[in-house]
Amino acid sequence: MVIAGTLAIILARKGSAVWSISPDATVFEAIRLMADKNVGALPVVDNSRLIGIISERDYTRKVILKGLSSKDTPVRDIMTREVLTASPSDSIADCMRVMTEKRVRHLPVLEGTKMIGIVSIGDVMKWVISAQAEAIERYVTGDYLA
Repeated sequence: MVIAGTLAIILARKGSAVWSISPDATVFEAIRLMADKNVGALPVVDNSRLIGIISERDYTRKVILKGLSSKDTPVRDIMTREVLTASPSDSIADCMRVMTEKRVRHLPVLEGTKMIGIVSIGDVMKWVISAQAEAIERYVTGDYLA
């Protein structure tokens, strides 16, 4: 199966709501927001500019394992500063390749410098599974074109 389409398709299906956090917020506030919104990462935004990302992985590796306090540690101290991003016109296949090769689970989607969404590996896999199911249904019903 050829994986076709762009990230714009995924954002259109899931919506473009993005929760973000300030670099001055505490790690505890970030973890609480992730739990409330059921997300695994938050873009870190300062003056409407993406400056990093904080994930559950950052929390476990940079706070818990180092014995720091999540209530006393600011997000800026543990966030990942080199953020990989994507654009809505990027192909889903390219997105999957980047996520796999770079071992990242979340890609903020930017249009110019404006963040318009975020795509997780779960979002991508959900789309792939849906596309496969549609292809199988077309094949079974005889609507499949090779």
